Amino acid sequence: MSSARRRRLVQATAVGVLALAVAVPWLTDPYTTSLLARTLVLGLVGVSVALLTGVAGLPTLGQTGPYAAGAYAGALVGLHVSSVGVVQVLTGAAAGALFAALAVPLVVYARGVVVLMITLAIGELTVTAASRWRSVTGGSDGLAGMPAIQPVWGMGVLDSDRARYLYTLVVVSVVVAIVLMVLRTPAGLLLRATRDDEARMRASGHPVTGYLATAFVAGGAVAGVAGSLLVTAQQYLSPADFGFDVSALLLLGVVIGGATSIGGAIAGTALVIAVRDWVSGQLPGHAPLLLGGLFVLTAYLFPRGVAGSAAGIATLLRSRARNRSQPDERGPDRPPGEGPTPTAPAQARPEVVG
Repeated sequence: MSSARRRRLVQATAVGVLALAVAVPWLTDPYTTSLLARTLVLGLVGVSVALLTGVAGLPTLGQTGPYAAGAYAGALVGLHVSSVGVVQVLTGAAAGALFAALAVPLVVYARGVVVLMITLAIGELTVTAASRWRSVTGGSDGLAGMPAIQPVWGMGVLDSDRARYLYTLVVVSVVVAIVLMVLRTPAGLLLRATRDDEARMRASGHPVTGYLATAFVAGGAVAGVAGSLLVTAQQYLSPADFGFDVSALLLLGVVIGGATSIGGAIAGTALVIAVRDWVSGQLPGHAPLLLGGLFVLTAYLFPRGVAGSAAGIATLLRSRARNRSQPDERGPDRPPGEGPTPTAPAQARPEVVG
């Protein structure tokens, strides 16, 4: 399959998925629609995890920190300043970016498991602070009574689960499209090069620390937007929305979907939530067992995640088709079987961003 045909296939698949997502509120009950809206929110946080873990090479368990910052900032703006969705989204993005910027010195100089431990500590400290700062966050009781928002000035308020879901879908789609466009620019290439060979990038004079810091702040902004959408989707907040189980679920979803794939991160997060909230409903009390089995099965069958393995299979098929289409290089006097030994194609490491 040529690259142009593959691109058209990916675009057609994306359009089909988006059309199905738009039709969902008319096909399901209000509770399921509300649950899907929260799934979209967590999928967007998964995008920020994939951006840092798969693209920048900074594995993180702490994206619930900027996620919480964006959520509480958006909630406070909605309660006391403005009920306009655009204002709350921009406030959440700014709060998430600021939170990440404050954590940059702790993260960008570490690598590997150390980054996981640092970000985990940041996330847990955030939850503890949210539980105890009752005057701002409502403590363990959380914040409730959120006013219905209007997407932009002059529009009506979102007074139904369907309207809130569609608003969440639009914002998530816009943010994901922006992330994908940025990753297809030289900035995305520099981040991947830093992840793959940091020493060579430093030797070439690239400010690697600056690249990683920018990626970390951008990931915080994406998580902050997701936090502001959480306020819209469920209309209340509590520290339980940002605990360790959420961090682990997000990283698990990104690994299953494919750490280098933005679309894979959303799909993996949605799959994990479906297993936790729907499939486990048929086997009450067995959600951890089901999630563990899903991870083991995926790691065994798709070691690079579902998206990464699919891209690898597509690359292998294209390579074989290309080899079959090449003319025979044996000389006219050589019998069959004595031609030059073909060189095995190098195993490609697909880079999936869609």
